[in-house]
Amino acid sequence: MATELKEVFLKDEFPALLSSLSADQKGKWGVMNGIQMVEHMSDSIRVANGKDQKKLLFNDEQVKKAREFALSDKPFKENTKNIELPEVPPPARNTSMEEAIDEMKREVADFFSAFQGTEQKTVLNPFFGPLTYPEWVHLLEKHAKHHLNQFGLLP
Repeated sequence: MATELKEVFLKDEFPALLSSLSADQKGKWGVMNGIQMVEHMSDSIRVANGKDQKKLLFNDEQVKKAREFALSDKPFKENTKNIELPEVPPPARNTSMEEAIDEMKREVADFFSAFQGTEQKTVLNPFFGPLTYPEWVHLLEKHAKHHLNQFGLLP
């Protein structure tokens, strides 16, 4: 999928698909409920837009292998472990699903603004290393679809 289509997906389609998700809905796998997943996506996008700067967690060989996967069209596996996430998700910080989705939309808008006119700049991903704008768009779309599948929201 071209970068432009992925941008539309992140900005418009992803939030629209989330609108049918209830805050306490459980996924087909994992421990997050609906609102925790949306907030997790906001947190991930905050890394991409540069607001939440992380340190690299892997060595060069691990990053190379992880990056190859991240930039491929292979989906994340069910129950993919994220070593940065606790076993028990934190309580929701938003009081409603609508607020959580609005927060995520703001982070997406800030992501697009952060890279405007500088698409080749990089922002560090703690697992995949420095990523350019098109690489981040690809990864965020892949991550979003992983969680849409988790909650049965992809048509």
